[in-house]
Amino acid sequence: MKITDERKQESLEMLSKYPDRIPVIIERYTNSHITELDKDKFLVPYDCTVAQFQWTIRKRCRFSASKAIFLFVNRTLPQACALMGEIYHQHRDEDGFLYMAYSGENTFGKSSTHPLYL
Repeated sequence: MKITDERKQESLEMLSKYPDRIPVIIERYTNSHITELDKDKFLVPYDCTVAQFQWTIRKRCRFSASKAIFLFVNRTLPQACALMGEIYHQHRDEDGFLYMAYSGENTFGKSSTHPLYL
């Protein structure tokens, strides 16, 4: 069985068991220098806003208050007030998962470890 078929089966089982939630896979954006999450799959309430999910990601990664966090769907920033369920229906993959990426940057001064400042 292909990975896509396995993921499709997994998402169908999740949606069947938790009909009020959506399956999300979120990964660190390429070249981002922030902490990786301890897991990449989430079951997010349909009526959760992007801002609420962003807060969950911040909390799980223990990002400092000086870091701005950005969530991307298909390389675009969704509106903070958008419902995750709406984003899911607009951008879900054929395997049934919504794929997102996260990134961040230092918002209070320069970072001495960031390649732009070396």
